Amino acid sequence: MTEKKRFLLRLNAELYDALERWAADDLRSANAQIEYLLTEAARRSGRLPGTTRPPGGPAGGTPPPPTV
Repeated sequence: MTEKKRFLLRLNAELYDALERWAADDLRSANAQIEYLLTEAARRSGRLPGTTRPPGGPAGGTPPPPTV
């Protein structure tokens, strides 16, 4: 198993409570939920090895805002 990097993450209480509820819905710990969400975001943006950034602008394929 790959060794995991440990670091301190500070979140406001409201966000942490929402993450805990979401994690419970998905049968995960809050830590596992945060890791899952970050992994998915990195994968979608093409920032993980072996992935590519989707076309269409910023991560997630959302086109950039129009310039004035």
